[in-house]
Amino acid sequence: MKKQTKIIGFILVALVLIGGGFGVYNHSAHSSVAKQYTQTHIPTLFFHGWGSSYHAEEHMVAAAKKAQVTNGVIRAEVSKKGQVTLVGKLPRKAVNPIVMVDFKNPRQINYHTTGKWVENVLTALQKQYGFTQYNTVSHSAGNEAVMYYLAEIAPTHKKLPQLHKEVNIAGHFDGIRGIDAIKGNSVDKNGKPQEMIKTYRDLLSLRTTFPKNAEVLNIYGNIGDHSDGTVQNDSSKSLQYLVGNRAKSYRNLEIDGKQAQHSKLHSNAQVDKALINFLWAK
Repeated sequence: MKKQTKIIGFILVALVLIGGGFGVYNHSAHSSVAKQYTQTHIPTLFFHGWGSSYHAEEHMVAAAKKAQVTNGVIRAEVSKKGQVTLVGKLPRKAVNPIVMVDFKNPRQINYHTTGKWVENVLTALQKQYGFTQYNTVSHSAGNEAVMYYLAEIAPTHKKLPQLHKEVNIAGHFDGIRGIDAIKGNSVDKNGKPQEMIKTYRDLLSLRTTFPKNAEVLNIYGNIGDHSDGTVQNDSSKSLQYLVGNRAKSYRNLEIDGKQAQHSKLHSNAQVDKALINFLWAK
């Protein structure tokens, strides 16, 4: 009898825990969005950097949830072969949904390939939810994946969701210091580099194809030496030359101090506030 009582008790505790877990999930899925934010069905896709994972996106997503800008968060897992699995389910009328993208081969350095992975994610989301637009938030190499998609695939795939707003964080568009950046390079007032590396030249077509209705916020860090410790500010600011003449709006935002270091920018409170206001404030 005592044994049966213990078993029943264990089952009851398990049911309570499971029920509590579902309760949290359902509350998150159906909670209302704060009135100071837009109420759209446009998903925002978060892309992590090289050698990282979706865990690097968690701080920013947590900040968005705390601010009550969204009522649904899912994950898109991209296999090493580029196959996409959607983890979780958005509510039927999701408001400002968030998709945390997780590349299972985060050390892929072929941006033509990662650009294709972005296409695969958008295709999966469109098939499952019928999205017609999307936003992006990208850190480091995640920027290259998005920009290569926009340069090489998006112009001829008009039926896929269209870019609405783009947040770039710590982008190394014209190279990484000590790796492929040209020493002593600089940009002019329009963001045009004095010298361009190959991966930058691959993106020059964006000057004539970048979506005219898209808005861009380019965030970079300055720890005191005109770099975020990994990427020179001029490399990050060179995005302007690629898309600034086409975008509906374009803004560079410099974050200063120790927390502006390359790998800390995705967990920086100033960055959280900036991207939340840019993406969702009325």
